[in-house]
Amino acid sequence: MGVALRLVAASLFAAVPNLHQFHAPLPEGFTRADMVQRIGVDVDIANSKLKGQRVSLTKAIYSAASRSAVVPCFGTAKQKNMEGFLFPAMYAFDVRTTGANLVANQVSAFCAAWSKLDLTYAESKNLTPYDVLEIASMVEKEAAGPSDRAKVAAVIYNRLRLGMALQIDATLRYGLKIPPTASITQAELDSDNPYNTRKLKGLPPTPICNPGLAAMRAAAKPSTLGYLYYARIPGTKTQKFFESYSAFEQFLAANGYGSHP
Repeated sequence: MGVALRLVAASLFAAVPNLHQFHAPLPEGFTRADMVQRIGVDVDIANSKLKGQRVSLTKAIYSAASRSAVVPCFGTAKQKNMEGFLFPAMYAFDVRTTGANLVANQVSAFCAAWSKLDLTYAESKNLTPYDVLEIASMVEKEAAGPSDRAKVAAVIYNRLRLGMALQIDATLRYGLKIPPTASITQAELDSDNPYNTRKLKGLPPTPICNPGLAAMRAAAKPSTLGYLYYARIPGTKTQKFFESYSAFEQFLAANGYGSHP
């Protein structure tokens, strides 16, 4: 997951000299819920610095505003699930900025990033723009480093083409709200939760986080190699990719991972 953030002004008003600016860092890979929590922290910090005055932005109003909104680059209908559309960046806000202002700027930044994608390859594989966004969110969560993004996307494309389950634990963690540090239990693996891609074939119902531009680009144009499996190389921040199950199993056994379904 990348953490390089560009600054985006989150107020729709013209800049006013000497008006104090605050910052809300919303990194790539944050879910909408993560962003709500982060905004709550940043609002508290801003209010503590204002000494009696309070900013217009609040955690509750941002939470409400970020639940649904019109995303122009995905049509004029209101998106009723904004996961994936809240573009990650470092957002500036001041005392006048509201939750609606911030969401509007995230959507605007999302559409600016989305316009940079070439979806020709994805369309040739019968994938919709929303499918690409879902894949981008999984790439954001799964890729250990920049060089792995297009390869993770290739695994997803190849498994979809072959009718294989994606078997991405990050989707199940999202669906069942399992913390990243907690082990996934057998009962959770057996769950009929719609985000359980260990068990259910196809893409999850929605994106599982808000991806950055690099993950979007990988999802739109993955590696064309025949990768179907991957695992983290122990002690590193990179992954090893495999086309054959036997090679994958040998790697897991040699590195203490045990067997894999």
